[in-house]
Amino acid sequence: MKQYWLMKCEATECTFDELYSRPDGIGRWRGVRNYEARNNIRAMKRGDGVLFYQSACADPGVSGIAEVRGAPYPDPTAIDPSSPYFDEKSMDSPPWFSVDIAPKTAFKRFVSLAQLKITPGLEAMRIVQRGQRLSVQPVTKAEFALVRKLGGRRQVRPE
Repeated sequence: MKQYWLMKCEATECTFDELYSRPDGIGRWRGVRNYEARNNIRAMKRGDGVLFYQSACADPGVSGIAEVRGAPYPDPTAIDPSSPYFDEKSMDSPPWFSVDIAPKTAFKRFVSLAQLKITPGLEAMRIVQRGQRLSVQPVTKAEFALVRKLGGRRQVRPE
């Protein structure tokens, strides 16, 4: 059964437009070092829907829709000593996972966190809850559809 997620990406790391313009069209989600977020990544399956959330910027919010491109796999940055995400304890049994996503729909209208907070039907969405900082979090099918409707379609990436 298809699941839905919100995945945060810092604006300095990658914007949705930058992800959309990559030649291979793939975003590799790496460096997650929170066990709850890691468990969410491990639950992902190919074809799951993703709300691409821009964070660590003046106006955080959702800028587009992506989809999970394959099964989660051990995060290669955890065993790379040159990576800022290196985790020495991961050398024997990697506890951290990555997943690849591909952009699908860029929104006509950026859906800001402020808009998410005041939109009826999104009151229970985790991102609007006070103190919710989790970088990978589940959303319901209804929440996903409502955010997609708020954003509208600017362009759709061909299969």
